[in-house]
Amino acid sequence: MKAQVRTLTGEIAHEVDLPEIFNEEYRPDLIKRAVLALQSTRFQPHGTDPYAGMRTSAESWGSGRGVAQVPRIKNSSKVARVPQATGGRAAHPPKVAKVLVKEINRKEKQKALRSAIAASTSPDLVRERGHLFEGDLPLVLEDRFEEITRTGDVIAALSALGIYADVERAKASRKVRAGRGTMRGRRYKQRKSVLIVTGNEPLRAARNLAGVDAVTVNQLNTELLAPGTHAGRLTVWTESAIRRLEEFS
Repeated sequence: MKAQVRTLTGEIAHEVDLPEIFNEEYRPDLIKRAVLALQSTRFQPHGTDPYAGMRTSAESWGSGRGVAQVPRIKNSSKVARVPQATGGRAAHPPKVAKVLVKEINRKEKQKALRSAIAASTSPDLVRERGHLFEGDLPLVLEDRFEEITRTGDVIAALSALGIYADVERAKASRKVRAGRGTMRGRRYKQRKSVLIVTGNEPLRAARNLAGVDAVTVNQLNTELLAPGTHAGRLTVWTESAIRRLEEFS
């Protein structure tokens, strides 16, 4: 399998042989499991105080008084401690000891990553995610792309490739999140656009573009390639990144 290497102006420079990893079988089931397992590592354990609602002098009066045998505060008839009482303990509260992290086998995780990489070359899967692009996939740029230091030059290169419209699509999708998330550090929601994969250093000049993620080959994971468990993210590779992908084969 071959791919065309393009210059920063969008012209075809030469062709390059793609690693065997791009022929991996598409496994959406494994990709979903790998993404959910990765997301579960970011869950924050939470729970209640084990003694919440229990610090009281309440005791039951026992039988024979014609009243319910629920704990009542000393020298009072007020019910306490039980879940149905005001200020009582919670019936089934969340516990910090609950295991939140989902496990996945190492070989399944590796196969999911290879499958997500191969899925990025499928035009049907990429369009199904809503990405906008022109030409064939995969998109490979010459290594000079890694040396860019200005965001304007990145925009020019993406425009020459015919994929900058996807960045504008992500920018237009930004909106204020509904609910309490607005008060918890996640005020805005925005769609993902292009994933830029380089060989040595991440492309810092692209970090301010809407929905764009810039990583090296070593930083690749299934969630970056399949946000929301849906594979087929629009991905731009550099020549050096393609060469380093051979280590994954």
